[in-house]
Amino acid sequence: MGIEKAKSGAPAAGHHDPDAQYLASLLGEAGALGGLPPIPGVAGSGGLTNAVDWVVGWARANSLWPLVFGTSCCAIEMMATGASHNDWARFGLEVARASPRQADLIILAGTIVEKMGSRLITLYEQMPGPKYVIAMGACTISGGPFYYDSYSVVKGADRLIPVDVYVPGCPPRPEALLFGVMKLQELIRKGAWRNSLTPRPINHSPIKDEMSETARLWEEKEKLKQEGMKEAQERFKAENPDFKGVVIKRIAAPKFDEVARTVRPARGVPAADMLAILTERFPALTVQNVPEANAEKIAALGPEYVLDVAVGREDYLPFITFLKEDARLRLDFLIELTAVDWKDRFDVVVHLQSMEKGHKLFIRCALPHDVHPEIPSLSELYSGANWHEREAYDFFGIRFAGHPDLRRLFLDDDFPGHPLRKDFEDPSRVVKRPY
Repeated sequence: MGIEKAKSGAPAAGHHDPDAQYLASLLGEAGALGGLPPIPGVAGSGGLTNAVDWVVGWARANSLWPLVFGTSCCAIEMMATGASHNDWARFGLEVARASPRQADLIILAGTIVEKMGSRLITLYEQMPGPKYVIAMGACTISGGPFYYDSYSVVKGADRLIPVDVYVPGCPPRPEALLFGVMKLQELIRKGAWRNSLTPRPINHSPIKDEMSETARLWEEKEKLKQEGMKEAQERFKAENPDFKGVVIKRIAAPKFDEVARTVRPARGVPAADMLAILTERFPALTVQNVPEANAEKIAALGPEYVLDVAVGREDYLPFITFLKEDARLRLDFLIELTAVDWKDRFDVVVHLQSMEKGHKLFIRCALPHDVHPEIPSLSELYSGANWHEREAYDFFGIRFAGHPDLRRLFLDDDFPGHPLRKDFEDPSRVVKRPY
């Protein structure tokens, strides 16, 4: 419609035609390319070649094929951008591809962890050129809230692959991502061939503790400010000896009627009866945080108390085998298996439940704080223990004897150390200063 109006004559005064303005802006971009120098390596390149290059870039900018690559919560906003309400197909992102060989754009939407880094580089290298990258969200751009105290998050995707456009936010809204797409299209239209010849640099800047440095500078400025006001403060006190300061009236907190807590009914075998059954077979066990525990003390803790017992390493496997096979207990479901580092020892913690009767039980087993303490595997009793024990080995270094496939689960095979140990040290980790 804007083109037809432009042919028929000048528009009325004060009238703005969006279509004509957009066409004029595109023609202005194309005309500006005539003054660019020749393209390196292209014989006889100049104004005409630049114009052809602009046409190719215009076509490429309006037919981007993004790779399906959502890694965290920003991916939800990326999906919303492609859905019907925002419809990124209006901007030329018509087809999202699941293969890097059919895509020319990666929208990094979410956290990039170290283990994913090599995979991301592989995907980027498999994409045909020219190819483009949009970094979406604070986690992708700099590590976001995981910049500090994290052993696994990459502090910026541009430390792995080149990034063309950054879209800040946590998470950025679909409108922000669409704006980032439009900025990328502007870059592409300025010269598809020319830009593809210019390699974008990888970020090799040193990782700094910006928060601590900013806090230090702030404290220095506040100190100078107080020193500069010291003379004025003393003069004010001398001129106003009766001044007692500003009285701040605090608003009384509202009081609400206490709501009686509903106690859930006990299910299965009561904790006191369970303790009697267990001590009959394993008299050496103890109850966590209940010294000299007996049936009366456990019953006084109420019906919601879950019995928490500790056994020795030699009794660990026979004890849990008894819990599963005893007809009175039937603790046949493994809820969780994890570990705790107390600096002087490890505790392997197992949480079991009876699916038939409903009662639960915690089991603890202390291990020495060695490099690789060892304990029998429960994978023969509970198939779910396979992954739980691999996780405990990955993060704590605890070995489970008899495990069918004891190897790392979340971290790379060559990751140095075990990050949830209290003695773990990572020279690349930026530790947040406490305030």
